[in-house]
Amino acid sequence: MSRKQQLLKRHRRNKRLGLLMALVVLVALGGFIWWLPLVLLPLLWVAHEAWLADHLFYGAGEDYTYRFPAADEIPGVSLQGGRLMAEGLQPHHDGTLLLQVVLRCGVLGRLFDPGVRIQGPQGEDLQVFERGVRGVRFVNLTGLGQALADGKVTLRGRHCRLVGQPRLWAFAQEDLRRKRVMVIAPHADDAELAAYGLYSQADEAWVVTLTAGEIEAEHYQAMGLSAVEAARLKGRLRAWDSITVPRWAGVPERNCVQLGYFCLQLPAMRDAPASPFGSREADMADTRPFRTLNQLALPGDDGAPTWHNLLADLRAVLREARPQVIVMPHPVLDPHPDHVAAQQALHEALQGLDWQPETLLGYANHLHDNDRWPMGDSGAGVALPPMTGDQPVGRPCTLMLDARLQRDKAMALGMMHDLQPRPPFKRRLRRFIQRWLAGRRLSPYGENEFFRKAVRRHELFWVLKGRHQGVDRETV
Repeated sequence: MSRKQQLLKRHRRNKRLGLLMALVVLVALGGFIWWLPLVLLPLLWVAHEAWLADHLFYGAGEDYTYRFPAADEIPGVSLQGGRLMAEGLQPHHDGTLLLQVVLRCGVLGRLFDPGVRIQGPQGEDLQVFERGVRGVRFVNLTGLGQALADGKVTLRGRHCRLVGQPRLWAFAQEDLRRKRVMVIAPHADDAELAAYGLYSQADEAWVVTLTAGEIEAEHYQAMGLSAVEAARLKGRLRAWDSITVPRWAGVPERNCVQLGYFCLQLPAMRDAPASPFGSREADMADTRPFRTLNQLALPGDDGAPTWHNLLADLRAVLREARPQVIVMPHPVLDPHPDHVAAQQALHEALQGLDWQPETLLGYANHLHDNDRWPMGDSGAGVALPPMTGDQPVGRPCTLMLDARLQRDKAMALGMMHDLQPRPPFKRRLRRFIQRWLAGRRLSPYGENEFFRKAVRRHELFWVLKGRHQGVDRETV
């Protein structure tokens, strides 16, 4: 059982115990006033949906425990009357800027999402944190280097207070857009969610999708298809998406590769490398139907869904593309089983190759302990995700996306068939309640939660391997 599954199991157990205790109290009250439970039960359910339904598997009062090198910290940082001063910051700094703050919220910060308002020459940003926050958090100030050096950045808490003096880290980074970039996507849409802004601006880009993503096809069963037919249709559609949607960003069709392995079978393939693992739902064990759009001939074109074939495919694509930058799921932060196996497959495929990338970047489309991150609204900045352990995660690396690029990214996500179906009624009802009682806004781009989480002014990566101050380093 993965760490995320363990946390979710504990969360559900605690919730059931809490609901059982509430039910006992209501029954006891009903012994005195028979109609009171009938009134309180729906009110308690609405309160739960508004304020207790988030999957946060850590305490909002815990500090985030990132440990960044002292050499990257900027001296002379102070916050006076809301104005942020950074005397030691070099003007025109164009790398990633992260500000450590201590937040304290009161009653309003438990009912409404607390956050930090950042005012600069280009306008305002609001970076949101957990309700009830009381501890160390990290705000992303990338793009504000000159304004910081000029003393033209102000910070204000929304439903919370900033306590004490902040600390600032400045991370130098290359212009990754001037490189050959390859994005490793376990499923169609992972590349767009994590790195559309990067690959759409790169001098040369490749998007390599590992699976057809055919499972969980209930939406297509509602059209009258059997479970097997629905899974096969979904796999065909997502294979099409993986090839065609990057074309919206100008990626040549030849540079879009769909390997066609089966969803949630990558870990089993890894554990038995020579054995084929067919689809869980599509009743097929041949990857070829999902690879028909590829223009590149690959070793796995015999259709066998094995780990050996996956590694051979990746090596062939790496030799052909010779990417300088590879973007892949983060080995620590992203717990999805296929994402974990995808980065492991890439590392195995790179072993012994004569071409090695200069930079490995990690991304996190899922987290172990917070299903809402990045918190806040579409278009807002991306603060650092929760980190309450001591595992190294690498140096943060932020790419800025202007309004036009954000809209293009939203349109790319809208083309992805997996993000098009309406959410279940219960989820839509919960969002309606949260909108009117907790003040949460919907994304203007679509109903799927990823439109809110992924269409932002920042794309956040972590440098797992790269050149820092002229020295090759691996940090994870």
